[in-house]
Formats: sequence, C-alpha cells, structure tokens
Amino acid sequence: MKRTTRVTCAALAAVGTTLLAAACGTETGTGSDGVTDRGKASRPAGIADVEWLPQKVTVKGKEYVLPKDAKTVQDARVIFKPDADASREDGGESGGSVGCNSIGADSEIDGDTVRITDLVQTLIGCPDPLGEFEERFVDVFQGTHKAKVEARNGVSTLTLTRPGGDSITFREKKPPALKGTRWSLGEDAYLTLTKDNTVTGSLGCNTFHGKAVVKDGTIAFGHLATTRMMCAGPVMKTERELAAILDGKVSYQQKRDSLKITKAPGKSVTARAE
Repeated sequence: MKRTTRVTCAALAAVGTTLLAAACGTETGTGSDGVTDRGKASRPAGIADVEWLPQKVTVKGKEYVLPKDAKTVQDARVIFKPDADASREDGGESGGSVGCNSIGADSEIDGDTVRITDLVQTLIGCPDPLGEFEERFVDVFQGTHKAKVEARNGVSTLTLTRPGGDSITFREKKPPALKGTRWSLGEDAYLTLTKDNTVTGSLGCNTFHGKAVVKDGTIAFGHLATTRMMCAGPVMKTERELAAILDGKVSYQQKRDSLKITKAPGKSVTARAE
C-alpha cells in the first residue's frame, strides 16, 4: 500500500499548472489507492493535459451542479498531469480550481483507471452553493476512478466514477476565440476584435472603434476614434497608456483565457476573456 497524506494548507500558489504548498499541516495514514508497477502505466490520449471544466458531482444519486455565474466558470479548470514520481507528498502537478480554492494532487492514469492521491487545497471560505459544490467535488475527486471520455458536437466530456457509484462529470474547456470575445483590460476597459477587421471597446472612460487587422501573431491597429469625455486624473492617465499600446502594429500572445498585447519592450497589457 502506498502511504498517502491529506494536507490542509494556509497558502497554495498556482504557477502555471504546478501548485506549490506553504504553511501546511498534515494528517498521515495509509490507503489502498496507490499504484504498483508505475512503469507499466499507460496514458491514453484525451484525458491528460486538457483543461476540464467541472460540471456536476453525483453523490448517492444526488447531483450537485457547478454554479454558472461568469466568474466561477471562468476560474474553474482541472488539468491532469500524470506523475511518474507520485510518491512525493507535495500535491503533484495535477489540479486547478473549481472556482474558489486552488487544488493540487498526484494523478496516475492506467488505461481507463485514474487515481488521485495526496490532494492539497487552499482554505478560502466559499459561499454556498459554490462552497457545497467544492466540498462534494474534493470528497469524490480523491481515490480511484473509472474514466469515460465521450465526444459530441466537437466537445469532449469526461466522467470519473468511483467504485461506489459517485462520480464527477467534466466538459472540455476550450480557449476563447480571439475574435468575438470581449477582452477585459482592467476596470471598465475592454476591447473586442471582430471578424470584419474592426475593433471596439473602452479605454476605461471613453469608448473607441477603428480598424484592426490580425495576421501572423500581430494586430495592426488603425486610427482609433474615441469619445471626448473628461474623466478623473488617474483614469485619464491609464487611458493614455492604453491608447499608446493600441496604436499601430503590436504583437500578441494568447494563452488560454489571457491575451498579452505588446507594443514594445516594457509596453504591454494583458487582457482576460470575460
């Protein structure tokens, strides 16, 4: 049997998909969810290294559904990164969030069997119904599951089912489209690129529109026509900084739901999909 550790943490920082625990206390015990012959484990395509959005948790036949408010859905994601050295008690590289606390764990995938051990999580108090959903999710997520992946209309779903019948259902979380998505640039500031090579948005106070041609990792902004409202000093300063970046040809890099726009070294802004 593998020695497992349930860790409760006062702080857990997410760096990429690696979760680092700090100021943690532990309760140590033994369990039968460990894997022998790790070197023989297979990793089927379709589960690992995919962003999965938790949809529902089923416990004793009762369904608990992830709240559908925009921020929860935006923040929630779970990634499985099988670990060849899963004996470490550091939370592993699998995990993410169900919309409130960060979660880290070791995961091992062998055929259609998925084992989740050594789970750690932050201890933010989450209001219901999200708090209740998260509690049920964590309870079911740990342990040994049978995995089933299905695809419908180009979207994959993953169901993890424990021996007793409790399960978690996920939907593949695809990155937002560059065009047509409203990208937040900060408080009250945003931009939306359209399919007809235009851009609309707000600099935080004044709105704008103009031409924007996307090609080969760059966006060529034409002259942006803006409204002429006078705003508070700090807001106008931010507007001028944003306007200077959204001027002429810039480079961009989209990573999941973030969009980094760079005008020159030291002049960039990172937007987030709303």
